[in-house]
Amino acid sequence: MIFNSITFLLFLVIVICLYWLLPRNIRNWMVFLSSLLFYGFWKWEFLSIVLLSTFTDYFVALELGKTEKSEERKRKLLLYTSLFINLSLLLYFKYLIFFTDNITFFLQSIGVAIESPALNIILPLGISFYTFQTISYTIDVYRNHTKPIKDFALYGSYVTFFPQLVAGPILRAEEVVNQLDHRPKFNPDLIVEGLKRVLYGFFLKVVLADNIAPLVDAGYALPPGSLSAIDVWTLAFIFGFQIYFDFAGYSHIAIGCAKMMGIDFPENFNFPYAAKSFKSFWKRWHISLSSWIRDYLYLPLAGADVIDPNLKSRGGIDVALGKNEITQGKKNRALFLTWVIMGFWHGANWTFVFWGVYHSGMIYLERLFKPFRDKFSFFSKPFIGWCITLPLAMLGWIAFRAESLTDVFIMLSKVINPLKYTFYSMRENTYLVTALLFLFTSLSYLATNIESEKTDQPTWWITSFNVVKYAVIFILVFTFFRPISQFIYFQF
Repeated sequence: MIFNSITFLLFLVIVICLYWLLPRNIRNWMVFLSSLLFYGFWKWEFLSIVLLSTFTDYFVALELGKTEKSEERKRKLLLYTSLFINLSLLLYFKYLIFFTDNITFFLQSIGVAIESPALNIILPLGISFYTFQTISYTIDVYRNHTKPIKDFALYGSYVTFFPQLVAGPILRAEEVVNQLDHRPKFNPDLIVEGLKRVLYGFFLKVVLADNIAPLVDAGYALPPGSLSAIDVWTLAFIFGFQIYFDFAGYSHIAIGCAKMMGIDFPENFNFPYAAKSFKSFWKRWHISLSSWIRDYLYLPLAGADVIDPNLKSRGGIDVALGKNEITQGKKNRALFLTWVIMGFWHGANWTFVFWGVYHSGMIYLERLFKPFRDKFSFFSKPFIGWCITLPLAMLGWIAFRAESLTDVFIMLSKVINPLKYTFYSMRENTYLVTALLFLFTSLSYLATNIESEKTDQPTWWITSFNVVKYAVIFILVFTFFRPISQFIYFQF
């Protein structure tokens, strides 16, 4: 079941009504079972994978709760059991074909006659997201940052909660379990606020992202050698807008659906294309993932003995390490290793690994040139930082969208060749749409800043602006609403 479908809208209305009418025990089972129904609409056979991860970490966490701190060997064995089962599922379904093909290619290149086996493995929807969520729960119980959940229906609702099951935000147990356990008093404002978020999310997805997609597909279908530097920059920007509208749209819908049930999700996007540095970019883009990577991968790899449990879902990789005495060399090694893994998490392709290395390289350069930037105030100006960060961040999307590393290198080579700026190869409307999207995103950022500065009693023009805005959005969503494509991040 996908968000941009009539089926989901009917499902959502029924679940929200039941959520506000049913008592606690029945309500938790309703949320859990309806979330499984939501996932089963895609392929019911893969419910067993979701349930295996759910049961594994439920029982492992309960056992961890029964062990003493002195029983470190047993505690580690329980933790490793969870990691082994969850990561084995992820490796099999997401990476087995990749590893098999690459090993076969390597053996063939050194003269070993071998054929790659024909593997027909379907990637379960959202496996990377719910796997990370269950792993984080078990690690937090192991670290004594949270208590094990004894109520299985409550725990199952947390893991499988349908608004964020297949593409996040990746939630920590302490962020949502208590909210699922204690329903607030019904307030119509929750429905109104939730509907506004859902409507805006549909606007980003079905009006913008889905209508940009054909232009993006047509551009990336062209032979990379025929593209000009202007074409490469255009494709970088237009796909950057597409993936932002698509994924931010999903996040708005997820947050809005939860809001209508009285549950607050952490924000997952905060105008990332307004970032003044790559460090800032990753505090604004896919915030729940970047904070997860920081707390469960980067900090341990850097050698941090003390992990702050209060960081929660605040984004960013590069954070103050508090009492941890860590050398810059360890930080840099952890940075590159973390980003290689983060790139690989996004997909079983060397292009994603390159994308991870690209971003780690940009963050490393920011660290390296920080003394120079601090010395010359001109380079510390926010506008200069934005002018540097935005095009480089957009250029990184080439690796995210291209089919192969060869295509990536060909396209990026055009950017540094002055002779490739003298022509263009795509249809004129592609360049026009890209420019309009840039204008729309800029105006949205400015409008949001203006709205956030309003008082408790908004002025008439802000109210009028919101009425017109949502009326136009509703008309556009109604016009373009159709289940023509999944969300991009469903494939991860």
